[in-house]
Formats: sequence, structure tokens, C-alpha cells
Amino acid sequence: MGAFLLDLLKILVGFIIGGITGFFIARNYMKKYMKQNPPINEQMIKAMMTQMGRTPSQKQVNQMMKSMSKYMD
Repeated sequence: MGAFLLDLLKILVGFIIGGITGFFIARNYMKKYMKQNPPINEQMIKAMMTQMGRTPSQKQVNQMMKSMSKYMD
């Protein structure tokens, strides 16, 4: 009975360590992916502002991109 409980404990500890390790690996991968492939780009910002009835200048687009990138880091 004692060997069974020891084996069960090893399995549970392995699952916990694997889950924690997997979480951090997935988090780092997603951060790297989002940095390389941002979910929004300049054309999307220009289209969004045009749909709102504004003609965006390049300065406004740059400001929006800078504020978006601040939240992505």
C-alpha cells in the first residue's frame, strides 16, 4: 500500500511540475509571437479612423501604434 501511495504522489508531483513548466513555456512563446506579429498594424488603424469619419495623419497613426505597443510589452 505504501508503494502505491508513493507512486501516486510521484505522478501528481510530475503533473504539477509539468503544468507549471508548460504554462511558462506557452506564455513566453505567445509573448514572442505577439511581438513579432502584432495583432493590429498601421493599415488597420487608418481604416478604423476612416470608418469613424476622420482622416488620420501619419502622426496620429504613429501615436496610436506607440500606445498599442506600450501595452504589448
